[in-house]
Amino acid sequence: MSTGFNKKELAPVVLFVYNRPDHTRQTVESLQKNTLAGESELFIYSDAPKNDNAIARVQEVREYIKTIRGFRKVNIIEREENYGLANSVIEGVTNIIKEYGRIIVLEDDLVTSPYFLQFMNDALELYEKDHQVACVQGYMFTLKDSASLPETFFVRGADCWGWGTWDRGWRIFEPDGKKLLNELLEKSLSREADFNNTYSFTKMLKLQVEGKNDSWAIRWYMSAFLKGMLTLYPSRSLVSNIGFDLTGTHSGQSSEFCVPLVNERIHVEKMDIRENAAARKQIELFFKSIKKNPVHRILKRYTGIIKKKLTQGKNEKQN
Repeated sequence: MSTGFNKKELAPVVLFVYNRPDHTRQTVESLQKNTLAGESELFIYSDAPKNDNAIARVQEVREYIKTIRGFRKVNIIEREENYGLANSVIEGVTNIIKEYGRIIVLEDDLVTSPYFLQFMNDALELYEKDHQVACVQGYMFTLKDSASLPETFFVRGADCWGWGTWDRGWRIFEPDGKKLLNELLEKSLSREADFNNTYSFTKMLKLQVEGKNDSWAIRWYMSAFLKGMLTLYPSRSLVSNIGFDLTGTHSGQSSEFCVPLVNERIHVEKMDIRENAAARKQIELFFKSIKKNPVHRILKRYTGIIKKKLTQGKNEKQN
């Protein structure tokens, strides 16, 4: 049962790591430079190796995270068996949010601005009781005309690169991808969910249902989208994704998502709880501009990797 939020304390920060020591180190070092790091409690979930090839690097990550300082308290949860990213995130978020009532979530390839934690805590505090708000996100794409947008804005759905939510927000998470897909198609909302067919969210959900990816994030996005809920974004990014180098579970190789970080505080002020049409259009234009480059290539590459692994698995059984 949730204990609620003590305003004297900040939202717990939860970091999910696996077998990328260099990425993990960059993520942690940037987080340590945050203005609120010393007042924040950090939970680190370390997944167990899924095969012999991962043992050494998982151990390297585990040795490193035991040396981490600079936070009010560091809690390490070492999985004894491999959960996979989706199960690890879903269970970890569920457990922490039940205890603390709200949460800030990072993965091991997200570098943050020194003002990330300030933004997240400000937003989580300000919009806690606005039930149409599902999520707060620290990442934003490099938009062509971001200067024309307000410092923060809402867009429909939920997000996953440096995000936070509340117990009431996470309760709407639907783990059954098939259920989400059926509702999406029955309501003819695929085009809207895909930002006017510029980003393949529906395809990603279909791949999850077919067992060709295990993305928790696409289910989180669709859970909020189908309920008409919103995410609060900054117009300038407080998070940069350094994982598009072929090392991630669901990532290809690209530089478009490694964005410059804002190096000043972004002020969070109360505003009307409605989607910002101009911001949505700019995100759509961003997706459209890269459609022929990383988005489709990432999906194509990931699907190819899965097919290759399935083929290798069949060959190994035959041998």
